Amino acid sequence: MGLTLSEKIIKAHLVEGSLEAGGEIGLRIDQTLTQDSTGTMAYLQYEALGIPRVKTELSVAYIDHNILQTGFENADDHEYIRTVAKKYGIRFSRPGNGICHHVHLERFARPGKTLIGSDSHTPTAGGIGSLAFGAGGLDVAVAMGGGTYYITAPKVTEVRLHGSLGKGVAAKDIILELLKILSVKGGVGRIIEYTGDGVASLTVPERATITNMGAELGATTSIFPSDENTRLFLAAEGREQDYVPLSADPDAVYDKTVEIDLSSLVPLAACPHMPDIVKPVGELAGQKLEQVCIGSCTNSSLHDMLTVAAILKGKTVHDGVSLTISPGSRQVLTMLSQCGALDDILSAGARVLECACGPCIGMGQSPASGAVSLRTFNRNFEGRSGTADAKVYLVSPETAAVSALTGVFTDPREVCAELDIIVPERFYINDNMVDMPAGIDEAADVNVRRGPNIKPFPLCEELPESISYPVSLKVGDNITTDHIMPAGAKILPYRSNIPYMSNFCFMQCDADFHTRAAGLGRSIIVGGENYGQGSSREHAALVPLYLGVRAVIVKSFARIHRDNLVNTGILPLLFTNPTDYDRIAEGDVLELTDLHNAVEQETVKVFNKTKNESYTAKLDLSERQRRLLRYGGVLGYTKHNA
Repeated sequence: MGLTLSEKIIKAHLVEGSLEAGGEIGLRIDQTLTQDSTGTMAYLQYEALGIPRVKTELSVAYIDHNILQTGFENADDHEYIRTVAKKYGIRFSRPGNGICHHVHLERFARPGKTLIGSDSHTPTAGGIGSLAFGAGGLDVAVAMGGGTYYITAPKVTEVRLHGSLGKGVAAKDIILELLKILSVKGGVGRIIEYTGDGVASLTVPERATITNMGAELGATTSIFPSDENTRLFLAAEGREQDYVPLSADPDAVYDKTVEIDLSSLVPLAACPHMPDIVKPVGELAGQKLEQVCIGSCTNSSLHDMLTVAAILKGKTVHDGVSLTISPGSRQVLTMLSQCGALDDILSAGARVLECACGPCIGMGQSPASGAVSLRTFNRNFEGRSGTADAKVYLVSPETAAVSALTGVFTDPREVCAELDIIVPERFYINDNMVDMPAGIDEAADVNVRRGPNIKPFPLCEELPESISYPVSLKVGDNITTDHIMPAGAKILPYRSNIPYMSNFCFMQCDADFHTRAAGLGRSIIVGGENYGQGSSREHAALVPLYLGVRAVIVKSFARIHRDNLVNTGILPLLFTNPTDYDRIAEGDVLELTDLHNAVEQETVKVFNKTKNESYTAKLDLSERQRRLLRYGGVLGYTKHNA
């Protein structure tokens, strides 16, 4: 029996465990990346490990999230990251060089390599054949120190693509179609692997759009084979020596197969407020919109931007629409300028923003009250844009650009039928905005600068024998990390200041949560299905920990958030009987007993002292993760065993 592409790369990097799905495996990691929203915490944790030099083949620190400097906080954090990178052997991508996933795809990602990043969209690199995972900052810190990265051995789902896309239909429509088929929970515990004759019709940036949004499926990661198109992309980047042909064996066995006929697809839109609420653009045609934002790590490639420029050329954005453009990298922006496409974009009335994440994470460009905003981004969670009642739709660059001209939802196929976009065979190469670290001999003299916004991160105590705490919050299904710990221009500058950030914890679910949790001192959270989906931000675990949350009991977890809870020492419990969720109310006092044995035996006894009822919950974790919980998380365990 042959191996899937994912299994081949896992086998080549396997440190612990086996390929059998369901068990825990440990992987050797070749590359890491961080961004400034999560990177500050990751590097504080790396320093706490006490390892003088990173041990990966390549580690890169990117500045692309907290780019609005309305106070000293972001600038201070950037200086901390710059100096810590210089000292410990990490390359530093300066502000303005581009979005981490896009730049990494251009300049560093390699077929067959493993990559983890402190951002859930790290699987973007799967478009070039890397096995790339989003992870918590602490997992990244451990990997930089030469440690093993652990995941549950996933099942592998094959998505077999046939044919080719029609004019005006884009790679974004492929992943939206898959989200419509599988839902935001359909990829949980799975790697999504793309095969079929349709793969050859997609360029690496188009593939990266698809693997980027595999995160919205809840997938462990997503990956395309490395083929002739991969070689052409690497050659255009001056990196043809990094090319390695990689594909699944012809007799590879997949757990599940999904078939998609590319020629039958139509332009699609994900409707508010989830990426899997997908409708054809034709069904929305004629509805008024007020804002269009094109860019993000999902759709900011040179091909995307050249397409937008061609649509806008010689025309003017509708007078009721604000159009913003965020190129994915300085390379893309420079090439747009060199070929004249940037002038076409500007002349049409678009506002060109910095090469950064920007509006995607609520860092500027919040829509007007109740406005409809078309975005080429990957998430449209309620309030993520910075406007609580905005209606955000996710669409392709083609749909976005054509609709920006008409002022209403417009199917782009008629306009795009006349377009013929040609991408150059060689790209503009200039890595002078990526700073190399100090040499080993010079590193000792590098002074790491820490501004006043950088505060210590909370640590959990060792697990007690029992706990008896009230439920401080009960929430429903599909609670995202944006619900738990919002992003946005008002909050992101305080990513390294957990005490301040705690004021905003769960503010979209319950504005009183911070005050209530702080007053209780210690508490438990109860939730529904797919708790913690979305971003990899470990602040969604660290901030509740700071507020005294010691256990979370839910029907099911998103992978990365569950792992972050374990790493920080919070008990991630699953209802044995999901209907017990309905029997618990906010304010009920829950007693969890015999926890030391429970950590070993997986079953936890839960007694509702308020209602005089008993339930059971389980710790669906590996033996290693249970050891971590016993000592209050990764840092507690590391300290104990030092």
